Amino acid sequence: MKVPDLFVGKRFFVGLGNPTALGVGPTEIRGSSYIEGPMIVGSPVSYPTVEANLMVAKCINSDYGPIPPPSIFKVSSKGYLPTQLDVVLGDVAGKVGISINSTVINIVNDTFINIRTESLNGTGRYLWNGDKVLTGVVAESGAEARNGRESVSGQTVDNGNKVINGNLLVEGSLVCNNVSLRGTINVQAWKEFDIPHPTKIDHRLVHACIEGPEIGVYYRGKLENDTVIMLPEYWRGLVDPESITINLTPHGHYQELFVKSIEWGVRINIQNNSGGAINCSYIVHGKRKDVPDLEVEYEGTEMRSYKNGTI
Repeated sequence: MKVPDLFVGKRFFVGLGNPTALGVGPTEIRGSSYIEGPMIVGSPVSYPTVEANLMVAKCINSDYGPIPPPSIFKVSSKGYLPTQLDVVLGDVAGKVGISINSTVINIVNDTFINIRTESLNGTGRYLWNGDKVLTGVVAESGAEARNGRESVSGQTVDNGNKVINGNLLVEGSLVCNNVSLRGTINVQAWKEFDIPHPTKIDHRLVHACIEGPEIGVYYRGKLENDTVIMLPEYWRGLVDPESITINLTPHGHYQELFVKSIEWGVRINIQNNSGGAINCSYIVHGKRKDVPDLEVEYEGTEMRSYKNGTI
């Protein structure tokens, strides 16, 4: 029997069930319905076999118009105050299984995810409460900005720019090909770089960073037929002039070289006591004065906090 319209004043039932949740007698909920299932909504050819209790497909109702609705399923709380559980899939008190094939999102155990987006323009908050365990390699392409402290145990591969405004704690070795960092970096083991070998095919070259009890800089070069080593102008604002030390290595023959004077923290006067020509290489070390001194030893069993990129 076909009827153009079917009006149900209170409850609508399809099947043999009579759920008590919809009320009985005077407690009946007007406008409620029960469908035993399985149930298909939308295109009848989208599901040639029964795949689920509720199967929803694209709308093919020609009364809507030549263009079907833009989405298959939508839940909106417009006009009403939203609740914390606008949409529930599964039992919130037990294990919830979700699978979205088009974007490969699978949650099949007790994993707790709280993603709160305050707007649709990319801003908002991403909240993760608990442990986040990643097995394998994490690859990221693009720019990433983080404010705060990040603790990484394992391997992270970033293809793009990574800006960290805060502290980066690495429990293990830190391998860098090209890193730009504003702030402090603390490695509890050692620091190294790992690059393709410049002369051997199918090899790599690994070097470790020199460690010392100060935040220092150096400048090196060669001096021939001259008596003055000119340091870069920025050393005036970068290096404590009282901390400057110079090592000289004569070339070709023995020379009685010594540092005669250091002027303005950037001009080093060299002299050969024997009166001969000067031909040497040099390396100059200095301690930075734009940051506080490094506290080499301190009391405590936990790593201290860093503020404003300095100790």
